[in-house]
Amino acid sequence: MARAGGSAGLRWGWRARSASRVENCRKYVFGQDSLAPPSLSGFSLLQPRRAYRAVLCMELTKPLVVRDVPSSSLQPHEVRIRVRCCGVNFADILACQGLYQEKHSLPFTPGMEFSGDVMECGADVSSVKEGDRVIGVASTKALAEEYIADQKLLWKIPRGVPYEEAATLPVCYGTAILALEHRACTRAGETVLVTAAAGATGLATVDVASNVLKAKVIAAAGSDSKCSLALQKGAVQSVNYSRAGLREEVKRLTASQGVDVAVDTIGGDIFKDALHSLAWEGRIVVVGFAGGTIPSIPANLLLLKNISALGLYWGRYRNQDFPVFSSALSSALQYCQEGRIQPHVGAVFKLEEVNEAFAHVTQRKSTGKVIISVS
Repeated sequence: MARAGGSAGLRWGWRARSASRVENCRKYVFGQDSLAPPSLSGFSLLQPRRAYRAVLCMELTKPLVVRDVPSSSLQPHEVRIRVRCCGVNFADILACQGLYQEKHSLPFTPGMEFSGDVMECGADVSSVKEGDRVIGVASTKALAEEYIADQKLLWKIPRGVPYEEAATLPVCYGTAILALEHRACTRAGETVLVTAAAGATGLATVDVASNVLKAKVIAAAGSDSKCSLALQKGAVQSVNYSRAGLREEVKRLTASQGVDVAVDTIGGDIFKDALHSLAWEGRIVVVGFAGGTIPSIPANLLLLKNISALGLYWGRYRNQDFPVFSSALSSALQYCQEGRIQPHVGAVFKLEEVNEAFAHVTQRKSTGKVIISVS
């Protein structure tokens, strides 16, 4: 695991630079200046309050900044969290580009998952108490020193699980478990193809498929080193698709039988190759389009091979089927506590290095999960 830092050029529209130039909002928060900052609508600055640091997207495709923002009061069902670690997700980056399916009013604080400590509980909170170590999920606002959560979106961290590992679980392992167990109904002994197998979601999928479900995993990635990492996580075979055709290699590795399950996060031609690599009654789960191209699906292929193409939008389960959503996170915590999965933290950045952290992901330097260490 790398303790990352330094600057790198961002491919998503700006030059990475440290967000440590914390713009001085303290004087506004504590009433030392009669002028209100012009672009902090959405944050109440009328009363003196305790402040905490938060990452802000002030303008789409521009560098993020860290500013002091005022703490808010709790509703009866809410919990104030001292955030320790926050996972970096591709969805966070897309949101800051204005390309994510869920749009946010500017300015906003990105961040979809976190680990931390309960600081304060609302009057109606019964599921957690002050001092509990928890993980949680959010639509936004987790990239900050404090986060106010609905109590039902918090899960207790088992003893012995570090904050960094815990912060990897909600999105990536939640997605992997839903893809493999809920959508594809993967069975022990089946062959599972995982694309982008050294990425955050890919490596989690390899981990769950191999070590929990006891499937035979073929890991597909874009370099030998990434393939090697996936093999270390439990994959039995690998394909470097930067050097060889995925469809042809899977055919060779499976003696022309194909794979029972494929989980794809890339889209484009890689998805098409994965689809053609399915065995009779195989299932492919579409998780995302990190390659930038949304492919079309030839319906005749579904018919001829009796195969299924399934979608997985992890975040929507939160509203549409919360018991399934919650069960996936509870399973991830249980698997972690039992030592059945081993989350891989590839790099850790400080809060002020959020732009460098985003660049690390977009430039495809990352393996496993990139974490922001907040406090």
